[in-house]
Amino acid sequence: MRFKDKVALVTGGASGIGRATCLAFAAEGARVAVVDRDAVKGPPVVDEITLAHGEALFAQADVSQEDQVQRAVQAAVDRWGRIDVLVNDAAMMTFCPISELTVQQWDQVLAVNLRSVFLFSKYCLPHMANGAIVNVSSVHAHETTANVVPYAASKGGMEAFTRALSREISPDIARVLAVAPGAVDTPMLWSNPNVKSGLEHIEGKVGEPEDIASAILYLAAPEANFINGTTLVVDGGRLDVL
Repeated sequence: MRFKDKVALVTGGASGIGRATCLAFAAEGARVAVVDRDAVKGPPVVDEITLAHGEALFAQADVSQEDQVQRAVQAAVDRWGRIDVLVNDAAMMTFCPISELTVQQWDQVLAVNLRSVFLFSKYCLPHMANGAIVNVSSVHAHETTANVVPYAASKGGMEAFTRALSREISPDIARVLAVAPGAVDTPMLWSNPNVKSGLEHIEGKVGEPEDIASAILYLAAPEANFINGTTLVVDGGRLDVL
């Protein structure tokens, strides 16, 4: 078990890639803090881990709000004394052109997708040693489509944040990395009106949440100790066909 007795905190842990990541860490022996704003879907993830003889807790939080982030981090620290892995997965999208986008919509996407990465990093780092931060970006940081400007901008910012933070802190504290998924079979993909309308055509294979979870675990694991400050694209070759 690569993460036996390690502590992993995963945002957006109630569904999709976040849920798959929580279950994967637990299967590898980690104690898992499942962080999500959804108080209905979050606790069942903890139950599933517990039934498999793992350890987990649920912390309800709006990841864009500093006080709620602090409480979520503190819940994990109070329970287990430290944090070894932080996975910033929580995200949201809007689907409208810039001319119709409100300031409030722009601010909300950037707050959930990017401010949260800053906040969780800020409050987890004091409790980390020889740890890893893995930020879940997107191929939209590299090649994107119409009407998702705030999402693409937030993911581009996340990858820049990843590079910059990796140079600010010693890897003895934490390595800082990102994964950039392509099309993955999650509610976010199929709720995208661009996909529904055919404006965004999904080329090639659609990945499973477990495919991304496997990449996240690899980057966070000791065998990846020489990987730092970079983004791993996990998209089934999608960028090659856009």
